[in-house]
Amino acid sequence: MEHLERCAWFLRGTLVRAAVRRHLPWALVAAMLVGSVLKELSPLPESYLSNKRNVLNVYFVKLAWAWTVCLLLPFIALTNYHLTGKTSLVLRRLSTLLVGTAIWYTCTALFSNIEHYTGNCYHSPALEGIRQEHRSKQQCHREGGFWHGFDISGHSFLLTFCALMIVEEMAVLHEVKTDRSHHFHTAITTLVVALGFLTFIWVWMFLCTAVYFHDLTQKVFGTMFGLLGWYGTYGYWYLKSFSPGLPPQSSSLTSKQDTYKK
Repeated sequence: MEHLERCAWFLRGTLVRAAVRRHLPWALVAAMLVGSVLKELSPLPESYLSNKRNVLNVYFVKLAWAWTVCLLLPFIALTNYHLTGKTSLVLRRLSTLLVGTAIWYTCTALFSNIEHYTGNCYHSPALEGIRQEHRSKQQCHREGGFWHGFDISGHSFLLTFCALMIVEEMAVLHEVKTDRSHHFHTAITTLVVALGFLTFIWVWMFLCTAVYFHDLTQKVFGTMFGLLGWYGTYGYWYLKSFSPGLPPQSSSLTSKQDTYKK
């Protein structure tokens, strides 16, 4: 338990800082641009992480939203109930996960449709010979063809959105104070460590996406959608009274608004 607490203490001192919430979006944009330029001008040699079948991609990134929801749900419930003691407020705050799910579903469906309507089925990866008889990606792949369309980076979108959402929700830790005698202490400490490591995985895999996969424009659009999903909620809508609201903090709404204006 002592090692877990030390790890949680370290994560509180890094991810929970207001400066991290303020600068992380810009850091992700910069990493995406630098990684994309590196990929075009001086590609890195192939590695385990450039293989789409690597463990982090298969078991974490492809299930990124599920991992994020499964850890944020108990974290939001426990921390918000600990601070307010109001079930109604906890349920209101948990609705952020429903909003996030709607954003995730809408964006991924939009990306899929864009790829479908801008794509064609080819005989080979070199994009030779259009197979006119196959008008969908699924049918094309089933018949051994290669589909090529404008494939907005779903990884760039989702990893951006998930990392920023976790960091926003962890801001509540400024107010959460528990000791080992508190019945929520072990659960909250464990969730802090799990969410911290998950955030580092999302940022690391975002960097891998930048240097190994997709074209620059596809990553720009993916990252942009992730940033819009985050800012449209935490930077705008959640500041309003008719919303799921922000994590409870003594730093008040005014301070939060000032953070986004900087």
